[in-house]
Amino acid sequence: MAAAEQRSTFTPIGLRARISLAFAIGGLVLSVVLAGVTMVLSREQLISTREESAAAVAVNNAVRLNNQLTPDTAFEDLPSIVDSLTSLEGSQPLVRLGDEWLLAPELGRADLPGMLTARIQDGQPGQMRTYVAGQPQLVIGLPLPSFNAAYYEVVNLDGVADTLGSIRFILLSAGAATTILGAIIGWWASRRTLLPLRRVRSAAEAITGGRLDTRLERQADPDLDALADSFNGMAEALEARIRRDARFASEVSHELRSPLMTLTTTVGVLEARRDQFSERSRTALDLLSQDLSRFSRMVEDLLEISRFDAGAASLELTEINVANFVHASLGAAHLGDVFVEDRLGGQSVVIDGDKRRLARVMANLLGNATSHAGGPTGVFMEQEAGVVRIGVEDDGPGVAPGDRELIFDRFSRGSSAGRRGGGSGAGLGLSLVWEDIRLHDGRVWVEDRDDSGRGARFVVELPLPGDDPESVTV
Repeated sequence: MAAAEQRSTFTPIGLRARISLAFAIGGLVLSVVLAGVTMVLSREQLISTREESAAAVAVNNAVRLNNQLTPDTAFEDLPSIVDSLTSLEGSQPLVRLGDEWLLAPELGRADLPGMLTARIQDGQPGQMRTYVAGQPQLVIGLPLPSFNAAYYEVVNLDGVADTLGSIRFILLSAGAATTILGAIIGWWASRRTLLPLRRVRSAAEAITGGRLDTRLERQADPDLDALADSFNGMAEALEARIRRDARFASEVSHELRSPLMTLTTTVGVLEARRDQFSERSRTALDLLSQDLSRFSRMVEDLLEISRFDAGAASLELTEINVANFVHASLGAAHLGDVFVEDRLGGQSVVIDGDKRRLARVMANLLGNATSHAGGPTGVFMEQEAGVVRIGVEDDGPGVAPGDRELIFDRFSRGSSAGRRGGGSGAGLGLSLVWEDIRLHDGRVWVEDRDDSGRGARFVVELPLPGDDPESVTV
């Protein structure tokens, strides 16, 4: 179960990040391979060059030493002869004359490899890499059989190690730079590669927002053009379907208006003579009048929704004083005694909005609270970061988190509709609220009351006019 919970909380890496990571890993692998090959080749080349130069100097010194030795040369004459020889940087000469050894200051006979000294003793030259005092050394030995002598050159290879260390540092730095550069190139390439997908996403968001005529432009690329054509075909089919459905709803609603007017007139005549009816007939007349009123409202709402779907809905903007508008809306709903919390800081905030549509928004929210939640308990107004918010609170059972988006769908009253009252709404009021607020470039949502009380809070957020995030005062 813990593993399942861990998998559920795992957030997958985005495509752009994966492309950048692939470029970075590719740059790293390439850098490691090149660095490894360079190190191996450089090491062999440096050591080979060092050995060749050391061997050439050692042979030259051995020849000169052999030329300067005579049968009468004593061991005490060796230091002056050795001092006249060519000295390679980091090298130390050792000479054996008979059974006596002329040693270097930091070297002893035991430091020479036994296999090499045995080979020299047999009269064969040789060389060997070894470690002396923890440092890499090249030992070259040359026999001088004419005088029962041998010449040894011990060459320090630390310089090669230092050079290899510098090369290693340079290669590591270059590898890190290559990895970073690969990530940068990958990020740039991913942006270029995913640009068509971002255009598709933007177009899809535009269509979702109601701009059904949004289309993708062709990019003169066979693959991308095929994607654009497929998307545009889908968008055209979707637009045609939505407009056809909207036209159907509009035509049905229009056709229903005439019989509704006839029925309304007839019910009005019957209402004028209700005193002539029996109690049972008056009850039937009341039910008929209520259902007819509900049906009329539903037809009007369907006509309005069909305008939204057809893209024919527009705004008639006027300046609206938020505080005056809220109090007027409460008065129109006969809810003047509802508490209004003014969080606008004493300022008179003005917005640009369609007064008819916003009045319908407030009427629907207040009517929703009255019909389904025992009536509104408070209304608040606040301003923040270029927006103004109006909230309607009720004392009903609240809205479940799973229904807080569903409740704004058409003909949907949420899974808690039965608990929120026995109202006779058709489920279009909150849908119209969402459409009207979206048309104003605003937002609407439902949340819990922040005083930990029961009930829900419906919040409408509308943008303030202009670029200035502060309120407009009058």
